[in-house]
Amino acid sequence: MSPEMKYIFTVYQEGSFSKAAEKLFITQPALSIAVKKVEDEIGMPLFDRRRKPLTLTEAGEVYIDTVKKTQLLEMERNQKLDDIKNLSTGLVRVGGTHFLNSYILPPYFAEYSRKYPGITLTIYERSSFEMENMLSSKDIDLTFSCKPEEIRKFPNIRMFEDHVIFAVPVTDSFNDRYREKALSAADILSGRHLMPDTPKLSIKEIGDQKIILLRKGNNLYERVLEMYLEESVEPHVRLDLNQLVTAYHLAEAGMGSVFTSDRLVKKWDDRLLFYPLASPLASRTFHILLASNAYVPIAVQKMVDLLQKPVLNS
Repeated sequence: MSPEMKYIFTVYQEGSFSKAAEKLFITQPALSIAVKKVEDEIGMPLFDRRRKPLTLTEAGEVYIDTVKKTQLLEMERNQKLDDIKNLSTGLVRVGGTHFLNSYILPPYFAEYSRKYPGITLTIYERSSFEMENMLSSKDIDLTFSCKPEEIRKFPNIRMFEDHVIFAVPVTDSFNDRYREKALSAADILSGRHLMPDTPKLSIKEIGDQKIILLRKGNNLYERVLEMYLEESVEPHVRLDLNQLVTAYHLAEAGMGSVFTSDRLVKKWDDRLLFYPLASPLASRTFHILLASNAYVPIAVQKMVDLLQKPVLNS
């Protein structure tokens, strides 16, 4: 509310210029000049000065009605701003791949919703390429990537690492050749595949083993092809799919071997044997990406803070 509105409303409340001036801690002449200036601007008096206490003219009633509406709007604005500040309301739009939304993020989403029930959480599931475009156009507040070229484009915060491993059905004769390098699900969950002295499998050893490969546009597709290229080996693709989780389950069913993330392994996975890989490309570091040149709302910042906690392998 402008100072002029405050002055005129106080005169209306007190019914006197002198009482209003005393309440406003200004001189009566200064108050009279301020009110007269507004009256001159609208071309009509706001008060009937012949009456004691002062009464409103018809124009004054319209003006005071506007002041009251302004007060209500300001109160509503302040309440909404307080709600946002106190996380009583707001919106957070998160974009992730099927792998992230299914295997990494659910515990965080659940905890965030429990802590901030007034915040609306909208989750988008797209390819990493689509997520990058949505973030660029500010259609989402944050997304995730392990691609260095994408990470460099946006403000980013390191979140977690995962490791690409080679999963082979237990019934596959491949395991007979490399039994000494094979790990169980329990070994993966204990982190044995990350130990320096654990034997690693090379792409040349994988050779012409038939694999289930993700399609172009997925980071794992690009990494696997680069691994094969570095070793000058041609991949033998039995199936190509869009979703890592689907590829993993098909490998469990014996449809072929698959390059997968150690984050997908569960303690009851007894239909696969796992091989750590002798390639630096097997390690991926995921970052939280935020929109460039954009204000980060408090609700979004709280999500970012939560996502920096150790990853829960659900």
